[in-house]
Amino acid sequence: MSLTVSSLRQRYGSALILEGVGFEIAPLSCMALLGRNGAGKTTLLRTLMGVLPSEGGTIRFEGADMTRAPSHIRARAGMGYVPQGREIFADLTVGQNIDIVLRNHRTAEPDAARDEVVALFPVLGQMWARRGGDLSGGQQQQLAIARALAPRPKLLILDEPTEGVQPSIVAAIEAAIAALKGRMAILLVEQYYEFARSLADGYVVLDRGRVALRGEGKNMEADGVSRFLSV
Repeated sequence: MSLTVSSLRQRYGSALILEGVGFEIAPLSCMALLGRNGAGKTTLLRTLMGVLPSEGGTIRFEGADMTRAPSHIRARAGMGYVPQGREIFADLTVGQNIDIVLRNHRTAEPDAARDEVVALFPVLGQMWARRGGDLSGGQQQQLAIARALAPRPKLLILDEPTEGVQPSIVAAIEAAIAALKGRMAILLVEQYYEFARSLADGYVVLDRGRVALRGEGKNMEADGVSRFLSV
């Protein structure tokens, strides 16, 4: 498995946010992580990336134990992360946002890596010299995804990629994620049910910090996944 999570626990103070969460993502597959607001989805992603230390359980990636590894080790092992809110460098240009990541990861063939992300999101090539903060919300989201993709991760973790994005760019992001399937594993947190269903090979539903339902993406409708989502 590309990612294996077992009995993961997380708390804020005395409040238990994740309790016994476990799932697996196979290489080259897309897993949708679903649930209402406050179910623990973003906390789970931050724990997977080492932004938050886990309270208990294990995280294994590509066979290696990452449970206690710092974030930069997880990133260099091939875990790419697009956080909710994008967190691009607003004062740097599009090109500088990409180049910082390429240099930090010592990415082989950086020119080819730049060409790959521009091919996926052509608007970034047109705006290569423009400041990240001057882009629209949807363009910033494309930049955030491109920045995570530039080092060629083995696992791409996306937290609400359609949030606050205009419909035309939602379609472009959906097409890009579909194109990435078969090249890497993807963990997708998404409130937009139809978007997630169109991409997911499998799904996991969190409810109050626990896994409430899991299954194959093609069965999401029959399994009644939508009843666990925010209206």
